[in-house]
Amino acid sequence: MDEKSSSSSHHRLLIVLLMALLFGVIMVQYVCPSRSECQMLHHLGSWLKVGSATGSRGSGSEAQDGLQKDPYIAEDGALVRFVPRFNFTKADLNRVVDFNIKGDDVIVFLHIQKTGGTTFGRHLVRNIQLERPCECHAGQKKCTCYRPGKKETWLFSRFSTGWSCGLHADWTELTRCVPSRMDSREAPKNLPRNYYYITILRDPVSRYLSEWRHVQRGATWKASLHVCDGRSPTLSELPSCYSGDDWSGCALQEFMDCPYNLANNRQTRMLADLSLVGCYNVSAMSDEERWAVLLESAKRNLRGMAFFGLTEYQRKTQYLFERTFNLEFIAPFTQLNGTRASGVDVPPETQHRIRQLNRWDVELYEYARDLFLQRFQVARQQERRQARERRQQERRRLRGRLPTKQGRQLKPTETPHQPDSHSVVNEEQQREKAGGDIVESEVLLPDWWDLDENSTMEDYMDNVEQW
Repeated sequence: MDEKSSSSSHHRLLIVLLMALLFGVIMVQYVCPSRSECQMLHHLGSWLKVGSATGSRGSGSEAQDGLQKDPYIAEDGALVRFVPRFNFTKADLNRVVDFNIKGDDVIVFLHIQKTGGTTFGRHLVRNIQLERPCECHAGQKKCTCYRPGKKETWLFSRFSTGWSCGLHADWTELTRCVPSRMDSREAPKNLPRNYYYITILRDPVSRYLSEWRHVQRGATWKASLHVCDGRSPTLSELPSCYSGDDWSGCALQEFMDCPYNLANNRQTRMLADLSLVGCYNVSAMSDEERWAVLLESAKRNLRGMAFFGLTEYQRKTQYLFERTFNLEFIAPFTQLNGTRASGVDVPPETQHRIRQLNRWDVELYEYARDLFLQRFQVARQQERRQARERRQQERRRLRGRLPTKQGRQLKPTETPHQPDSHSVVNEEQQREKAGGDIVESEVLLPDWWDLDENSTMEDYMDNVEQW
């Protein structure tokens, strides 16, 4: 008897310890959602997850299989639970455009340096399933991206039209240059074209370090025009950081010390309308006021763009692009973390200095990341809701064919229950009213547990927010 009680107490103790470990794993994810911030804790959490999953394989295998089917979970160290910081309108979050590739619509890619834009640009010309794929030949830098049945391009980018508006043209240049360039390449249209602007953003510190390494190897981007209000800046408005042909071999400290370095807050400047602050004439207003205006302009332009992606979220970037334009990529995007910038050993104080130099980019990126993840969340909720409704319709259709009720055949003496007309009308009115409420708040309401909507494990997994 004593042996049985001792064994029982040991089992209870093991269960308590296991529950404590699981609770610790959950707390690690909430307290330290980013792997880069608490690597040791996340390694411990991953080890505990493996151990607990092995111990409870029999009871939770179905749920684990459901999680593994979702390609967007933990694809890039994504947050376990995303908490939005900014409020956006439904129009900002439901970003789907009626892109007509057979008509006159044009996708314009704004390529910011060192954001992974070269890789994304190649995806656009080589990796999209099209009725008429782009023609890319070995040894040629540009591809021919014609519409089906026409010798007209649907893509304005480095790898399709080249740097037609200047090397790494920014928002100010592209929005004024692209329409005239398209009209000069093709016959002007009676109706204005739809131009859908897209871009890719990157974590400011990683992008800055990547640009430094690129400049260190000899890159200059001297061919950039920086046209604003019809002219390029003078040398006094935009001085150079170096006196020779290039800045190759420059130290990081030297790179950071140049006050005219365009690498500082590059993403904010390239997405803003520079004409709002007198272009490159910095004497028009104070530095703080100038950058505050540029930041708000960049945010506004980013919200209005048809699409933008984030280097740190490759699969989500692919998903949102496909959903926005109703186009599909042939091969999935891959998350590559082994960049040159990631191999740079930078002390914490230097990283802090880089963040200070790029404070406006840091703020823009946090804003963009929040909008990006909210768009992804809304898109996935809508996709799951649509899939769940299709399954429910299919189940109702199958139930209508079966002469059974709740899996039990009716006895010969039984007759099906016939509700009176009054109750039918009331049910229909309630259903219509509930349906109207759902439509009105489709974006705002989460998917709550419901016996009818979660009658299968697949339905339940679709209703759970997964990141």
